[in-house]
Amino acid sequence: MIKSYNQLFENNKKWVEATNMQDPQFFNKLSNGQSPKFLWIGCSDSRVPANEITGTMPGDIFVHRNIANMVIHTDMSMLSVLDYSVNVLGVQHIIVCGHYGCGGVAAAMGRKQVGLIDNWLRNIKDVYRLHQNELNSIEDVDKRTDRLVELNVIEQVMDLAKTSIVQNAWSANKPLQLHGLVYALKTGILQDLNVTIDSTNDMEDVYRMEVPIIA
Repeated sequence: MIKSYNQLFENNKKWVEATNMQDPQFFNKLSNGQSPKFLWIGCSDSRVPANEITGTMPGDIFVHRNIANMVIHTDMSMLSVLDYSVNVLGVQHIIVCGHYGCGGVAAAMGRKQVGLIDNWLRNIKDVYRLHQNELNSIEDVDKRTDRLVELNVIEQVMDLAKTSIVQNAWSANKPLQLHGLVYALKTGILQDLNVTIDSTNDMEDVYRMEVPIIA
């Protein structure tokens, strides 16, 4: 146990040495601040690291991760990250990235109690309910689970668009796009689900918010 923990520090030293060899000023530049163009809302799964699978460097992507890459309007952690990334960092793209083989999505499809996480997974069950006719028509369980992964990402992108944070950014003419991606663990390939949103035009009227009037 201690050996595996100490290995982290050994790995860190090797990484610092290798990075300094490639760019002696890397850490000095990194310490001066961050200006990422992307916010990544991904799954907590340890097999889906944002920087590695996108080939980006530290400082390029602002990251929030939770079980099954959810956008829940009562989640103050997610909302705080969203607000900071949009209104302070000025990100131009927000990516919701799910992945095939997601344990959270698979658990949400079942009826077995898991623990406290059951309350979180109920939000994915709601996605299933919205698309149950399509999903129930898929006989293969693995394919049905993969499709729920995709539909869950799509719904989370829509939930981002419903937030006042995103809508106020659009009202202020900030260049902000929302994207839905899915990652395949078996191939390492990212797939664009083609659900990019950059305005409220494609939303139902009930979700469109008026710009607040400041006295």
